[in-house]
Amino acid sequence: MQQWIAEVAYDTTSGPKKKIESFYLPTQEDVRHAVFKKGGFPLSIRPHDRSPLERLLARSGWWQVQLLRGIQFRSTSTSPGVAMWKIIQAETNPMRQNILAPAREALARGLGVIDALKSLQVFDAGTLAILSASEKANKLEEGIPHAIHSITQKKKNTRAIMGTMGWLGFDVITIVQSLFFGKDMVLGWFKGNAPTDPVEKAKFEVVVGNLELTWDILIYSAFAMGAFMIWTIISFFMNRGKKDWPTARIVRSIPLIGAYLRDLGFADSMLACCRMLKGLVPINVALKQASEATTFPEVTEYWLNTNSDLERGITLGAALDREPLKHNERMELATLSDLGQVATIMETIAEMRAQSAKTKHSLIVWLAFALTGVYLVIAFGSAIFALTVMNMSMDSMMGGLMGGAL
Repeated sequence: MQQWIAEVAYDTTSGPKKKIESFYLPTQEDVRHAVFKKGGFPLSIRPHDRSPLERLLARSGWWQVQLLRGIQFRSTSTSPGVAMWKIIQAETNPMRQNILAPAREALARGLGVIDALKSLQVFDAGTLAILSASEKANKLEEGIPHAIHSITQKKKNTRAIMGTMGWLGFDVITIVQSLFFGKDMVLGWFKGNAPTDPVEKAKFEVVVGNLELTWDILIYSAFAMGAFMIWTIISFFMNRGKKDWPTARIVRSIPLIGAYLRDLGFADSMLACCRMLKGLVPINVALKQASEATTFPEVTEYWLNTNSDLERGITLGAALDREPLKHNERMELATLSDLGQVATIMETIAEMRAQSAKTKHSLIVWLAFALTGVYLVIAFGSAIFALTVMNMSMDSMMGGLMGGAL
């Protein structure tokens, strides 16, 4: 499904008129059929591309929370789908109208509120899973506060990581800038004032060569890391809402960060499955929906394999008892006897995984501090070492002057 912008010509009593219309359909051919049904003739059809400002607004946590709160408030007197339709119809800001256009088209075609929210492509998988689980349990208005809490909590985590990285990045950039612009001047002075004694000169050249190599490694490693971080941030921002892409696979391969994302994936999916089971949603539907609650492939595969084993007649406890769950989690699931216990245990696992993710988040922040500290120590140490090299050069010059005077 995709949003399309079509220029359509209509035959009226006063002559042909052109209009720009928006459609939310799978292909261009579907758009043409829709236009013909309305009695128009398509002049041009193109995929809709949001402007950078629209993407920034749509993917901000503040805007997402406001949209969900609006649906929750209006759902007290009407259905969630009608509540969202009223929000869209009441919107007067052109930019927000453009952002909400896919949802308007989805609702107009008879799709549900969850499909409309998915069409916006701004919510992450965990938030959509919470909303979808609540909607399947006919308790969407109760699930919205949990979704809002998930958005705000992830926003706080992101803000904490970005703030830490920004502060550390400022320190590193300051040091790298000093090394980059001062390297040629300092090394040039060293090479122009080398000792005259052959033995001392050989030692001096080795020392200066090692110093130059150290500074080059520090500078280019900082540039490479900075480029990687910028590329990662931009890629995650531009691909938000997608299941998988190359940058995400690279980030997941980093040991500590991969474990952090896995814990978040289990926390979101376990909570979503728990809410559906408490709402008496069939177990096979709950497992399939839980697999969509995360973008982490291992977690998705866990739920799909569990559902596959369940369909083959394996007991629920045995089907859930598999990797990559931890040993204590598997021990609890292996003793299941009824669905009521499943929901309780899943809720417990979700809480433990959320706490584990919080711990890993703190560890990532402190590890970033530690690695930056090591970098700064090496940079300052090399600068102090440069002073000793300068002393070698100055001692040689003074020795030459004293020898010439004598």
